[in-house]
Amino acid sequence: MILLIDKPKGWTSHDVVAKVRNILHEKKVGHAGTLDPNATGLLVVGTGPDTKKLGEITKNTNKTYEGELILGKTSTTDDVDGEITVFNDQKIPTENEIKEVLKSFTGEIEQIPPAYSAIKIHGKKSYNLARKNKAVNLPPRKVSIFNITLDYYKYPKVKFTCEVSSGAYIRSLGRDIGAKLGTGAYLNELRRIKVGEFQVEKAITLQELQQTRSKELQQR
Repeated sequence: MILLIDKPKGWTSHDVVAKVRNILHEKKVGHAGTLDPNATGLLVVGTGPDTKKLGEITKNTNKTYEGELILGKTSTTDDVDGEITVFNDQKIPTENEIKEVLKSFTGEIEQIPPAYSAIKIHGKKSYNLARKNKAVNLPPRKVSIFNITLDYYKYPKVKFTCEVSSGAYIRSLGRDIGAKLGTGAYLNELRRIKVGEFQVEKAITLQELQQTRSKELQQR
């Protein structure tokens, strides 16, 4: 079975898998396309034999996100969970400047993943090394930003929607947008609304899954 789950804020993708396993009493459960704990939205989950389909379903699949940046500050993790430092809170960009900078990121770009990511360096996850204050030098990777639009701007908040290729980090995109604006920025909120043809509107919450499962058991 393939499930579309609307992941709540504060949960890891692994937490969601564990909860689904518990609700359905299914040993084999997996997910495709990890979401950070601070992020919400669409998580594609597979159970039983369908876990084998997850890699194929999301392989080289475009993803769409809604994000919110805070300008003027930076974060060690590039998002709200890190140590936040004032970078340049004196410069207040115009809306046109924001639009031009966002536009400049469309197309194929080179992106350095966040140090606090699950990418492995010599067999060890990058975020584990970063947490131990060890130097993390991740090589840039080529990713594609198919489109990015400004949804709302009132300093210091910038809200945007973007469609990106597999492997793109929105935390890195936000960090680089802030650098190009000269203000610095970190990702305050993130919501994934689409994975390929799967849409978050068709996803269910864990609570809804629990309620559906309880009704099924009562009807037996």
